[in-house]
Amino acid sequence: MVFHSPPAGFAREILATNMRAFRAERGWSQEFLAFETGLHRTFITHCERGARNISLDNIEKIARAFNVPIAELFLPQQHR
Repeated sequence: MVFHSPPAGFAREILATNMRAFRAERGWSQEFLAFETGLHRTFITHCERGARNISLDNIEKIARAFNVPIAELFLPQQHR
């Protein structure tokens, strides 16, 4: 069996898409998500654009704010 790894940035794009989706589902602004996570609003903006290589600690904060397992942040939309 041959495993082909996804292109660089693939996980970052899934995370960005899911962050926007989870935030929209809850009716949260980027500012509110920033408050809930203790992160700066511009950092949230960059993450949602896929422009930041985010640390595990910050991923954990985001998952905790959304009350979802970390793994769910990385599930493609069709699997959520």
